[in-house]
Amino acid sequence: MMQYISLMSGGIDSPVATHLMLKKGANVSILNMDNRPFGGDDELEKVDDITQRLSDIYPGQVRLFRGKHGVNLGSFSEMSNPKYMCILCKKAMLMVADLLCTKMECDGIIMGDSMGQVASQTLPNMAAVSTGVKNPIIRPLIGLDKLDIEEIAKVSGTFEISIRRTVGCTAAPKHPITHAIIERLNEEAEKAHIQDTVKRVFDSIEEVPFR
Repeated sequence: MMQYISLMSGGIDSPVATHLMLKKGANVSILNMDNRPFGGDDELEKVDDITQRLSDIYPGQVRLFRGKHGVNLGSFSEMSNPKYMCILCKKAMLMVADLLCTKMECDGIIMGDSMGQVASQTLPNMAAVSTGVKNPIIRPLIGLDKLDIEEIAKVSGTFEISIRRTVGCTAAPKHPITHAIIERLNEEAEKAHIQDTVKRVFDSIEEVPFR
């Protein structure tokens, strides 16, 4: 049976991507990032509830892990160009997921990217954040539009959980870059010592029990 790491937030898209891969019979270890102090407990609770919902549909196929991603965000906010925050955030999350994927000997990393919906999901930015990732990246939603994704979320039962209001990420800039140049992104990442912070986040990962 195929086994994947899924980078999953409390939004609409990544739970749908996870659902689609579970539906294919895969086992999925969800990796959720704890953004505190740049996010609230309410976002973590959403992910816990989404995970429980998916586990109810696919018993025995789902596990939940969480890492302290606020370490990365704090370093980026202090040392990097704020326009690069969203793409640096995505790059760091992928680097952590890549390490976990290798450690757990999984087959790849699931992401909820849908082409061009947010700044980190433009084609140049997806290419930039994927550079250096050793494990395959699976993007089940890449060709779907928002209405298609929302309909799947409603059918799976994750939609009503995902649309709960939360504080959101306070680190996000008003004007994120949409066409990152890989070399410049790497420069901004190095300013923030991304290799060190990613290792700290990876070391912080713990499995989260749910009902």
